[in-house]
Amino acid sequence: MTPDLPAILTRLHAALPTAAIAHLRNPSPSAQDSLLVAPESLVAVCQFLRNTADLDFDLLSNVTGVDWPEPAKADAVAVPPEGTTPPACGFLEVVYHLYSTSLRIGPLVLRTRTTDRAEQVHIPSVVAVYRSAEYQEREIFDLFGVRFTGHPDLRRILMWDEFLDHPMRKDYVAPDDYQYEPTPHDAVLEKTKKHYPARVEI
Repeated sequence: MTPDLPAILTRLHAALPTAAIAHLRNPSPSAQDSLLVAPESLVAVCQFLRNTADLDFDLLSNVTGVDWPEPAKADAVAVPPEGTTPPACGFLEVVYHLYSTSLRIGPLVLRTRTTDRAEQVHIPSVVAVYRSAEYQEREIFDLFGVRFTGHPDLRRILMWDEFLDHPMRKDYVAPDDYQYEPTPHDAVLEKTKKHYPARVEI
């Protein structure tokens, strides 16, 4: 069953009057709207959705990241209410899908955004509310560079510790030197030959 976002938003505003939450409309055929939650309100919103008995959003099925270098494109996918001030610069977004397993409702889609893509990239961790977020937040940290404050073990999960970049950023440039590629092939093999001609069999 699809969640009633306007009703849920009304209840959130009543329970958390200082929380910054907005209803974002999805103009695609899926019409899967979402709630945009300010980072400082995220944990409280998740706690309310999980712990309120007649809502009971007890399952966080997945967490993912999105890089938006051009904020106007984000607003085209998830349309904010009229009169909303658009973001001044690009940002990173974290998207959460919540379900109520007892009421068979979901997904309830939550979004939260960093201030920018460079320095202010902190989002509160929701691991204390949903344990299933632990590895998924690590993956977003690794691939997008979002820093989840309060995460119990925030470290890379796919890339090696010495890796310096975030491969899912839209401006990521793959290195020309593939010294860490154990079995280079195809285009990678051609680049490797230029760097290590004595070690590569042709």
